[in-house]
Amino acid sequence: MWRRIIYHPEVNYALRQTLVLCLPVAIGWLFGNLQQGLLFSLVPACCNIAGLDTPHKRFFKRLIVGGTLFATSSFLIQWLTQHAIPLPAILLAMPLLLGVTGEISPLHARLLPASLIAAIFTLSLIGRMPIWAPPLLYIGGTIWYGFFNWFWFSLWKEQPMRETLSLLYRELADYCDAKYTLLTRLTDPEKALPPLLARQQKAVDLINMCYQQMHMLAANRNNSHKRLTRAFQVALDLQEHISVSLHQPEEVQKLVEQSHAEAVIRWNANLISARLRELADDILYHRLPDRFTMEKPLQALEKISRQHPDNPVGNFCYYHFSRIARVLRTQRPLYPRDLMADRQRRLPLLPALRSYLSIKSAALRTAARFAVMLGIGSTLALSFNIPKPYWILMTIMFVSQNGYSATRVRIQHRALGTFAGLVIAAATLRFEVPETITLSIMLAITLISYLFTRKFYGWSMVGFTVTAVYSLQLLSLNGAQFLLPRLMDTLMGCLIAFAGMIWLWPQWQSGLLRQNAHDALGAYQDALRQLLGDEQAPEKLAWQRVRANQAHNALFNSLNQAMQEPGFNDRYLADMKLWVTHSQFIVEHINAMTILAREHTMLTPTLAERYLQSCEIALQRCQQRLEYDGPGSDTNILEAPENPQEGPITIMERHVKRILSHLSVMHTISSLAWSQRPHHGQWLVRRLRKPE
Repeated sequence: MWRRIIYHPEVNYALRQTLVLCLPVAIGWLFGNLQQGLLFSLVPACCNIAGLDTPHKRFFKRLIVGGTLFATSSFLIQWLTQHAIPLPAILLAMPLLLGVTGEISPLHARLLPASLIAAIFTLSLIGRMPIWAPPLLYIGGTIWYGFFNWFWFSLWKEQPMRETLSLLYRELADYCDAKYTLLTRLTDPEKALPPLLARQQKAVDLINMCYQQMHMLAANRNNSHKRLTRAFQVALDLQEHISVSLHQPEEVQKLVEQSHAEAVIRWNANLISARLRELADDILYHRLPDRFTMEKPLQALEKISRQHPDNPVGNFCYYHFSRIARVLRTQRPLYPRDLMADRQRRLPLLPALRSYLSIKSAALRTAARFAVMLGIGSTLALSFNIPKPYWILMTIMFVSQNGYSATRVRIQHRALGTFAGLVIAAATLRFEVPETITLSIMLAITLISYLFTRKFYGWSMVGFTVTAVYSLQLLSLNGAQFLLPRLMDTLMGCLIAFAGMIWLWPQWQSGLLRQNAHDALGAYQDALRQLLGDEQAPEKLAWQRVRANQAHNALFNSLNQAMQEPGFNDRYLADMKLWVTHSQFIVEHINAMTILAREHTMLTPTLAERYLQSCEIALQRCQQRLEYDGPGSDTNILEAPENPQEGPITIMERHVKRILSHLSVMHTISSLAWSQRPHHGQWLVRRLRKPE
């Protein structure tokens, strides 16, 4: 029982965050300096946003960089304010100065908002402390935060990777359930495929997260991570076999009508999904798995495949289920992979600075967006005679996310949570509660809020607002005066952040659909070149398969976000949704062909070269239709040559032919979708990308 409590992801996270915040408060209270303890406990908020609690092979180096940036930002805003530099000017310059961190790596990019929050929080301390005190506070708080997390992760080694792997196994179980529950309902792709696409998207997202964690920890070179590395390779095998599809609904229906195949297939699928959920718990709670076998279900499926040799469905299911069963029984991957350790993009400072100074830099746009929003927020605050508008500026920073949809949801949750928290605080401040009981209640509220914050941000904001009010009450005894002004500040900050995400260099996902679709086709082309080429190294095939899945996943994520954005053509998005569905079919065929290539089920060199030429021509037709603004005939593309192959068609040929048919449909959809495109912004550019 204790394992389920202490190793549960939300409980473990809540305990860690609560202890790192509340221990300084407890120490300050014991030594009679509660105010200093409360101030010291606020520093971990910056460290959380900066991702300094992320396990990393450069953990202490990142702590030094993060603490230095926090202290520098704190000193600069005080020093510049003392020299009568206007606050809007300071907040316009500081994000642009720190924005270069976004070019170094995605993880370094989190230092920008964290450093800005450190500077903004320092505004509330100006005049209450000497100029050197806040920087020392940030340095000491970062050291405490780093030491505590190092100690915590030394007690619970590998726990972050275990949590991600456990989620991945659970998602694969749900995907297997959804796929074979809908076995006889796949005749209508518009209704049956969306839930499968969503499951596949979540699984690939978790695979990407596992890759990132392995890169950050250099897990391939760490003996303590060998068991988890093997579990990850097993998960890649499982995803490879679960995600392939036959895509012959008429054959499925025929086999179901002629036999009891549906019950047998679901029997196998249910056993597999149940075993995957057991393994997810075993990984998370540090348990050794029990023995596993599914001989009887496989024998029943094999019998059906022998009784109906002309129907490919039985043999298809038996082939993939038997390999899934072998992986689950042995707990070893079907073959070793090169997990591409330590290939995360990370630029040195000077090349990152050169890239940052380009007008096309996404990091520069993000920094400029923060600069303008903070400048507007501070200007409005000064016009309303608010000398220290830290709450408005902090709200802007907390609710601003990468995309429109995420920012809108965060704004709604934060505004409603803040309002509810202020109402609760206003009602409870009337009671005269002893300091000891107040601190105990704040401790309980903090723990409960962190239990919900990753899944239910709005509910956690209720608790965090209550603790913020009581912290101010303990610091300066003005909690009641804080209520209405802070609510107005929150609403003002949310409005500024929302306007900034809409009008300040937004990266609308619907505008990125063409580029992501073009990139996905390029990834498919690279995968087919390896599958149908001369060299079929298993390691290279496995990595290229993952890249094709990741490229399609980026496209699918863009489509999902684009369909929630305002002001775009719904007919165009509906056409692109169909395009993405056919793209998913191609990914599943590439997954199946990777399995066949690894087991040396290949084509003759001449036939493989002919099919590869046809696929490349079809892919280039689709790419050029996406790339050029004009009639299809203007692009002068050769048609794919006919294949005069006679005789029985092999499994590999069947997959290639279906890929060609999907590409033909995608080319037609591209031509139709182009007429429905939006007619503004970057859509007015005739070419998708400039020629090299």
